[in-house]
Amino acid sequence: MGALLVPMLLRKGYEVIVLDRFFFGKDVLKDVSAHPKCTIIEDDVRWFNGSVLRGVYAILDLAALANDLAGELNPERTLHINFKSRVRTASLAKAEGVKRYILASSCSVYGFQDQLLDETADVSPITTYAKACVLAEEGTLVLGDKDFTVTALRQGTLYGLSPRMRFDLVINTMALSIFKEGFLTVRGGNQWRPLVHVFDSAKAFIATLEASSNKIAGQIFNVGSTDHNFRIQDLADKVIRACRVGHVVLDKSELDTRSYRVNCNKLRDILSFSLTKNPEDGAEEIFQALNEKKITDHERTKTVDWYKKLLVDDPLILDREYIGETNR
Repeated sequence: MGALLVPMLLRKGYEVIVLDRFFFGKDVLKDVSAHPKCTIIEDDVRWFNGSVLRGVYAILDLAALANDLAGELNPERTLHINFKSRVRTASLAKAEGVKRYILASSCSVYGFQDQLLDETADVSPITTYAKACVLAEEGTLVLGDKDFTVTALRQGTLYGLSPRMRFDLVINTMALSIFKEGFLTVRGGNQWRPLVHVFDSAKAFIATLEASSNKIAGQIFNVGSTDHNFRIQDLADKVIRACRVGHVVLDKSELDTRSYRVNCNKLRDILSFSLTKNPEDGAEEIFQALNEKKITDHERTKTVDWYKKLLVDDPLILDREYIGETNR
């Protein structure tokens, strides 16, 4: 999502510092790397020097080993990066006089629940990734005070085109399957997911960044729209219609233990937030981009597979300290 969010911030006139290890390559920011208001720092959230935060107004903390499967490769590392390092970043930010900290959390914290869930619902994380999100929320929100505004955004399941293209997200994977095989396979099908286009998720971060502190301080928001909760089987039908080709194969032998529906009215009511895209838009744009050869499912587009490759090539790559240089 950061690959879309950074250009959006620059277009709005913000000065942006990007701090990342770039395990997925720097080319995702190639269109903005030379922008006069963009500074790129290749470093790691576990040990970067807090002085780089001096003079910064806000932190939009997207740093994480992303998705449930990747989180289980090494649960201890996942907790270090997705929980402890985020609390570290927020603590350093507060010490350096940063005014705002916005945490990228996930609706996966709800686990498996039948009812429609708002931000007051009990969390029930199943995976290490989701557990780390809960701990990061607890560890960062407590740091907030009158001079330091902390907010957590629980994102729904993302989809859509991005410079850092991912084919381990449900709509994206479905569109790819239709493109390559002419059909898509749905495992289970009755599980629910809240869906949000990556552009709209980035838009939610900007809306939070620009909101008055009294509206967002200490708050958790589900990011999406209440009417954009879908059963996976129904979602597959939408993707088929959007791509205008293919059919669905149901596999009832493998069930997903995660199923949740979320109420996003709080974000709508407090920040006047609304979605601009729907699953059909996402499926259509991806299918068209695949047909036009603008994107492809290269090895970096599947997060857990890419991490596995990195670890085979260099078992210490995710844990070795690296201090990079800025692009200035």
